[in-house]
Amino acid sequence: MTLRAGAAPLAHDPTPRTIFTGHLRTTTTGILILITLIAFEAMAVSAALPTAARAVHGIGGYGWAFTGFLVANVVGMVVSGQISDAHGPRRPLVAGMVAFIAGLVVAGSATTMVQLVCGRVVQGVGSGLLITAVYVVIGQTYPAPLRPKLFAGISSAWVLPSLLGPIISGSLAQHASWRWVFLGLLPFVLIGAALMVPVLRGLDPPVPQPSPAPAALGDPRRVLHAFAVAAGIGALEEAGQHPSALSITAAVLGLGALAWGLRTLLPAGTIRVRRGVSAPIAMRGLLAGAFFGMESAIPLELTVQQHYSATAAGLPLACSGLAWALGSWWQGRAARTDEQTRRVRMVRTGFALIAVSAVGVALAAQPATVGWLIYPAWGVAGVGAGLTMSSVSVLLLSYTNDADRGADSAALQLSDATASAMTTGIAGVLLAAAARGALGYAAAFTILAVAMGAVAVVGVLVSGQVRAPST
Repeated sequence: MTLRAGAAPLAHDPTPRTIFTGHLRTTTTGILILITLIAFEAMAVSAALPTAARAVHGIGGYGWAFTGFLVANVVGMVVSGQISDAHGPRRPLVAGMVAFIAGLVVAGSATTMVQLVCGRVVQGVGSGLLITAVYVVIGQTYPAPLRPKLFAGISSAWVLPSLLGPIISGSLAQHASWRWVFLGLLPFVLIGAALMVPVLRGLDPPVPQPSPAPAALGDPRRVLHAFAVAAGIGALEEAGQHPSALSITAAVLGLGALAWGLRTLLPAGTIRVRRGVSAPIAMRGLLAGAFFGMESAIPLELTVQQHYSATAAGLPLACSGLAWALGSWWQGRAARTDEQTRRVRMVRTGFALIAVSAVGVALAAQPATVGWLIYPAWGVAGVGAGLTMSSVSVLLLSYTNDADRGADSAALQLSDATASAMTTGIAGVLLAAAARGALGYAAAFTILAVAMGAVAVVGVLVSGQVRAPST
């Protein structure tokens, strides 16, 4: 990282021992506030959108409020990575914060469903710009020993939104106005943005590369590939949520668009889990696919198979959120052994825990078993996800370089989004088949858990690939 003329050089600062000391204090606080707000909005919107859609007479366009956000989010990630590599993370951070704020205003003041969806799309662009740029800032600003601790903090920033977001937003929608779910976040976003100003002033653009720099808004060809990936993910999500001959046909076409787009946007060797930056990106996809594919069906499994209340059926998700933070905290502890070996061990352990939890989820789907088995099972999965996701993020930033940090960070997020869309789409198709009577619910839940457990086993088998490539 370089500094502008007149800024205090970091070499004169004492080396920070924690993420809250020295010149990192304000940066850490700003990052955690922004991540908390993004997390709260992600967790809270689901509870408020049905009320909002009815209020603006737009139930028919309800699904687009989610799909539009998702598609725009993917494009924002890719554009942010390109701009960060060409000009540094300051521009996408500023643009992301402006877009996120504008999206909140547009959605919160919506009088039609079109306006509400437009607000969600603008929010999606802002969220995508922010999350990739934040990774670049972490790579440039934080010394390697402190990155695991910061990722532990980021994981913890999702806990309260996961626990309280749906409750708060549901209460606001019921007793006040759904608009406050959007507009009520504005002061906090502005505070988080203000806390990021000092670090933005201290970041210079990267050293110009010999090759031609991308355009101001990114290479149009890569943006086109990003749209193809976004369209593919949207088609998979639609087929999973509303399976039909038309949506499944669109999903098949979407898979083609997805493959075409990812060939350019993911580093070479990602499918083969090649050592270097490709391995953490591939492992992130395996993790997200296995974890979120199972999680998408857990509340329904408890309500349909075990006849639990809606509140009791949602508790495993809260348990996994707390367990996730615990696993992430554990990986952030100071290393007492070789760091490389320790990271490989944590990634392997995390996938193994998710595979074990899949057995518990499959057993809980059987009518003859007790439903509460899913609570400890999904808590174990949360610990595994916390260990693995933070570890692969740390490894990615240690393997990438200044010129490619933005593109590699965007690829990490794309791998997550793509794999999650594919596995949740599979879950949706299985559950739709069960709803039509073509498959028993117990069989659908069991097949899903076994399939996601198999994905986790693949993660265990290839976890050694996250070691640094040999010279």
